[in-house]
Amino acid sequence: MRKSDGSVVRRPGLLRKPDGTMVRRPGLAGLLIAGVPLLLALLGPLLAGEPGPRTASFTLGGGHWLGTDFVGRDVGRQILLGGQSVVLVALAATALAYAVAVPLGLAAALTHRTWLEELLMRPLDVLLAVPSLLLILLVAAVFSPGAAGLALLVALVNIPDAARIVRAAASEAAARPAVEALRMQGETWWRTAVGYVGRSALRTFAADAGVRLTGVLYLVATAAFLGVGVEPDAADWAVMVDRNRTGLFVQPWAVVVPALLIVALSMGGNLVVDAVLGGQGRGAGAGVSDAPDATDAPDATDASEVPLKPAAPDLPAVTDATYTPEMADASNMAVAADVLDTKEGSR
Repeated sequence: MRKSDGSVVRRPGLLRKPDGTMVRRPGLAGLLIAGVPLLLALLGPLLAGEPGPRTASFTLGGGHWLGTDFVGRDVGRQILLGGQSVVLVALAATALAYAVAVPLGLAAALTHRTWLEELLMRPLDVLLAVPSLLLILLVAAVFSPGAAGLALLVALVNIPDAARIVRAAASEAAARPAVEALRMQGETWWRTAVGYVGRSALRTFAADAGVRLTGVLYLVATAAFLGVGVEPDAADWAVMVDRNRTGLFVQPWAVVVPALLIVALSMGGNLVVDAVLGGQGRGAGAGVSDAPDATDAPDATDASEVPLKPAAPDLPAVTDATYTPEMADASNMAVAADVLDTKEGSR
């Protein structure tokens, strides 16, 4: 767009700020990166079609865009079929871990009974001392877990540290006066724990969820790599990496493509979480910032023309003798505003 004086003014676009500089969009990049393995996992079985005849192992061409695997199957079809088990098991395990860890962590942070906190957290410390993969292998040596059993095992080994993070993040909010005010008003435990304490620590929970999904994804892939929860010749991205690594230098696509899909799902998920948390932080900062804009500054060429701000008067120190009921009312009003915000947010 041109001004009357002939100068060109750039309009802010989707990837451009009003000042003309480009905007980084890690969230959009994360959606694009993670969207590819997610779409393959969800829609792949519908697009796979019927299996074709097997040919020579580790070959390229012959109608196979990505070549064949160690037993002569089409790698492209195996990739379309192999994402569902990895992705769904990882997402289910993460959701199950938080479904148990969040109530335990909030209960431990809000309780005033030391024996209850010890009863909730000390068994988790014992479970936390056992290496995750070792525990999965020990259980798999006794039982033969399928996909559902593998999701339960991965969720079980992730509950202890997730619960400790939830408890640590909620302890600061649980010590605020607003929580005592909610209890004195007779609010339910659910509204106090979830409506106020949980909402105050939501950013920490979301950041940990992104990192934990990465750990769960690699733990599921490692377990499948070792043959836990899947068949030895199953169509699974992790199994494909394991079974086809002998032909890596002959036909690399059978190993590289499934490995890149696992990495893309992990990296894209973390980019999306970081973008969401960063956007909330900038939005909150913009909402409370009252700093004047640079364009509002006076156009002064000499220091004498800049208006001076009057010096703030010296305030007397607050002591027991000068403490008045009005000061207590102001403090109570701040707590009451916090409580009202909690009630409005939970409705």
